[in-house]
Amino acid sequence: MNYAQDRTRVQPLRRLQFERLAVEVYKTREDMGAAAAARVAEALRQTLAARSGPHGARIIFAAAPSQNEFLHFLQQEGGIDWSRVVGFHLDEYLGLPADAPQSFRTYLRNHIITAVKPGVMNWINGECADPAAECERYARLLDSSPLDVACVGIGENGHLAFNDPPVADFADPVSVKVVELDPRDRQQQVNDGCFPDLEAVPRYAITVTIPPIMRSRFISCVVPGPRKAEAVRAALTGPITTDCPASILRRHPNAVLFLDEAAASLLTL
Repeated sequence: MNYAQDRTRVQPLRRLQFERLAVEVYKTREDMGAAAAARVAEALRQTLAARSGPHGARIIFAAAPSQNEFLHFLQQEGGIDWSRVVGFHLDEYLGLPADAPQSFRTYLRNHIITAVKPGVMNWINGECADPAAECERYARLLDSSPLDVACVGIGENGHLAFNDPPVADFADPVSVKVVELDPRDRQQQVNDGCFPDLEAVPRYAITVTIPPIMRSRFISCVVPGPRKAEAVRAALTGPITTDCPASILRRHPNAVLFLDEAAASLLTL
């Protein structure tokens, strides 16, 4: 089945609203990913149509197995002049080479960038000699204009990008920073099959902070699987707090959370 051609297959089981955040629950990961891809593609098409010039739309990508289906279907969406798209990514481990299998640069090249070839793709240099200078360089690129689309996920500990609880800052004064990863965050990388054990997971990373994500004109948040159900419930029904950084999505005026049934399993519907 070609999801990009058969929209009737991609219908949510439920549509919910948590404050300003729209939530859509789908039967399968494939349906969830196809629906998110259709929404992101439409946002890109509209943005490109409304702007002239070589750099018409700015998008940032999360890099994780949770994004596999979404990125697969985004490649199939037509009518996007990717040559006029400027891309970013949310985070990168410190110390990993760009071609390491676990590198987020490797992931994004394999899952979307090589296929669509954005006009510009801005990479975080995880093997930089001066992480503070790299944060400043990337922040200048990121802050030159607001993002049009942010493609994010939610971590098992409720994180957005590598903004882990409780050190995430909803009013962070910087747009990019070095962080020490929370142990539960590092364990998620093992759970995802990216590393053999906890000791193999890098302890430090460079991440985009929460304010640039929240300044994005549209946020697509894709969250599948039973291991995310607890974080989803906390993000949607708990207090808006850095104890669950993803809870801040409920304050964004134009965001959609795409779930499969497993990720939504702890919600009282």
